Amino acid sequence: MTHLEKRAWIRLVVAVLAYAAYVVVVLRRVDGGPLPDVPYTAALLWSVGGAIAATIAAEIGMAIVNPRASRVQDARDREIGRFGDHVGQAFVVIGAVAAMLMAMAGWDRFWIANVVYLCFVLSAVLAGIAKVVAYRRSLPEW
Repeated sequence: MTHLEKRAWIRLVVAVLAYAAYVVVVLRRVDGGPLPDVPYTAALLWSVGGAIAATIAAEIGMAIVNPRASRVQDARDREIGRFGDHVGQAFVVIGAVAAMLMAMAGWDRFWIANVVYLCFVLSAVLAGIAKVVAYRRSLPEW
């Protein structure tokens, strides 16, 4: 497994775990009331910040465990990275359009923030899956 494939796995797993933790925290705060009234801002910020910190820490740990791993990127690595990023970017656009439409329709900020966060997570997860699959098999040929 290459260094970049390990990075893709780390980012994929951290994105899923951070979002799952956020959902659990928010759902535990519902307490019978309406979902938009749940205090979600701090949990969302901690989830995003924790995911970034966990990713950095895991990548540092990976570098410490295997200091001699090659970090040289070849053409295939660059192509896989570009492919994964393109796959993931679709959900960033979908989230932005959804948030814009929800804001224009006057939806509660809770729903807008959560749709944007969900689409960021889906973007990271799909990009990670695309990269891992491309490393394990091959790049799709169109």
